[in-house]
This record gives sequence, structure tokens and C-alpha cells, in this order.
Amino acid sequence: MPETYAPALLPEHGERLVREAYRKDFRERSALLRDAASWKLERRQHFEEQGSPSRDALRRGEWEESLRLMRERRDALAAAAREDERQGHTFHRVRVVEEPLTPYLQWELHSLRQQTRLGARVRVVSAESVAAAERPGPLPELVVLGGRTLFNILHSDGGHPQGAIRYTDPEVVAERGQYIKALYESGDEIGSYFERVVAHLPAPTSRPE
Repeated sequence: MPETYAPALLPEHGERLVREAYRKDFRERSALLRDAASWKLERRQHFEEQGSPSRDALRRGEWEESLRLMRERRDALAAAAREDERQGHTFHRVRVVEEPLTPYLQWELHSLRQQTRLGARVRVVSAESVAAAERPGPLPELVVLGGRTLFNILHSDGGHPQGAIRYTDPEVVAERGQYIKALYESGDEIGSYFERVVAHLPAPTSRPE
């Protein structure tokens, strides 16, 4: 398990992108990738995702409906996986988890398991395992895209998306990419974690977000 982490990202060393600009830039850069690997680090335990009917159902306390709507995404996820394979693009995700799980994270782990069944690469690490790296503060939400671009994804205190800061300095991008890769290599496969911790949990609607 990595014991250290690169110095804090300074906003002034990157370019601030509002939400729509970030989404557009991410899509365009991702579409150009060929034979490349990308790495994502998720640290927050609660997000207010937008544009997801399954997530909306979770907010309403409709757990079974949320899972049903999640299953309906299978064809779209499979198509995205085929496109990544065609491009030779492998996307790796590291999910930091705290227990007991928040309702959001319980939902997201169901989603991540579904994605791994279609070929996604996802591993789980505990919050305790990154404690040394978090002495200065919580780890940021990061995406290293194709080894060339780093996005520090921003959210409000309540978990609402607020765009990102983009970095393209090769040293900065490489440092964060190497850290996320090391976390990934030390993590648990999502399938085994899910069966051990998540599968037996009751519906989360009785627990407030």
C-alpha cells in the first residue's frame, strides 16, 4: 500500500473548468485516446449525481426500483465497453470506502459491480489504508486521462458537481497516475469486496444520506 502522496495540487497551476466545459473537454480528449490507460480515484463517500434515473430512485427511497433501473443500463454500458476495447483504452478505477457504507456508496458499489461484469477494472481500498496520505487533508477526486491530462474533479460540500481543474504538466500528471496505479494494485477486486461486505446489506432507505 502506498504510504506517501504527491504534494497538494495548486489550483493556480491548472486551468479551472466549469461543469459543462469539463464534460466537453473530457469527452473530446477521451475520444482521441488510442492504446492508452486511464486512472480514476474516488474518495468522497457521497455524491449528488445528476442525470441518473437510478440515483433519483435512491433519493426517493425506492431501492428495488433503483436497482431495476440500474440493470436497464446494461446495454449502454456494454456498448461503451466495446468502444473502449476498439480504441485500446483501459480505464481503471479505485474506490476508497469507509464502513459503515453511506446509502450512496452502497448504491454505487452495486453499479460498479455491474460495470466490472462487463469488463470494467475497479478495485476497492479502505479509508484506513490511505490515512497516511491524508494527513494534510482528504485525497482529491482525480482522473488521469491517457497519461496526458489530469482532472481534479470538484464538488460542493453536499456532493454536487462543480467542474474540475485541468493539469497538463507531465510531471504532475505522472505523479498522480503512479499513485492511483499503486493504490489499484493494492486494492480488493470489486466482486470479492461486494460479496463480503455489500451483498447481504438491507435496503439503505432507512438510513439518512
